[in-house]
Amino acid sequence: MTLFWVLLVAVIVGAGVVAVRRRRRPRLATPLVRQAMPEVLVTEVAPIPTLLESAVASAPASLESRLGASRGIFDRVRSLGSGTLSETDLEVVEEVLLRSDVGLATTTALLDELRTNGAPDGVASAIRAALNASFVADRSVRTAADEGRIAVWLFVGVNGVGKTTTIGKLAARATSAGQHVVLAAGDTFRAAAADQLALWAERSGADIVRAAEGADPGSVIHDALGRAQARGADIVLADTAGRRANSTNLLDELAKIRRVADRLPGQVVETLMVLDATTGQNALSQAKEFLAAAAVTGIVLTKLDGTARGGIVVAIERELQIPVKFVGIGETVDDLIDFDPTAFVDSLLS
Repeated sequence: MTLFWVLLVAVIVGAGVVAVRRRRRPRLATPLVRQAMPEVLVTEVAPIPTLLESAVASAPASLESRLGASRGIFDRVRSLGSGTLSETDLEVVEEVLLRSDVGLATTTALLDELRTNGAPDGVASAIRAALNASFVADRSVRTAADEGRIAVWLFVGVNGVGKTTTIGKLAARATSAGQHVVLAAGDTFRAAAADQLALWAERSGADIVRAAEGADPGSVIHDALGRAQARGADIVLADTAGRRANSTNLLDELAKIRRVADRLPGQVVETLMVLDATTGQNALSQAKEFLAAAAVTGIVLTKLDGTARGGIVVAIERELQIPVKFVGIGETVDDLIDFDPTAFVDSLLS
């Protein structure tokens, strides 16, 4: 009897093993039917837009929207009424003006005016008139040299203010207007300056003259003038070192560069100091340092669309008596614009 059960169990186990093995046999995969590839994958290759085309494609934002941070500071002033002002109202005006970086001199003068005459047409209107009166009258930009000479624009300013980018944007503007531009990479002390300027030259279609890091900046300017003369260029835009004005030998270096740039066939027609608007009163201090190093004819104020307080424009022009000629209100080429005082003040107080 025992043998019977043993044989029965063996038969059952054997049958189970066979069934498992059958289940484990891999099934034959159904072959995939590949669809025929189309004869043409791309019918038209769209060209990569250039820097200028990209800027034109986007609709320009209004000045008011770009100066949102600066405009917001004046919200409390716009809410004040007209007529005689209380001391509380005058304290509000004082706080707003100082926060906007217009400077102590402008703030004091305006408060005295409001205490004496009030604000018959409203506080915003009184401030608008005072700010407009503080701007330098002449902000023309000279683009041509005397007969037989090549116009040169020198750019000065510390590192980080957007000097090289400003040069690139102005080069793009000039080439789009039909001018032949040569860029001189005169900042030979910052490793990336020449590379950055070379990229802008490629984008804008300008020529560029550069040298090895640490080379004499004056020789770069001299070579750039030689190339400009040989190729019949209209203008040379020259970068300079971005160290602090109190750095060793920088004053002598800038004076030397100017002498070289103003020597035949060149003629320096503009010396533009680039300042970062977000640094506030520090920008004014930088400007005063550079005035001794170069005969500055105009200011380029960058990053006015960021956290900058727009009143710094007023402080610069009132204290230095040097016009702000260009302002940067964004990243694209078209966002470096001619400074219009009336439009600027209206964007803050309208």
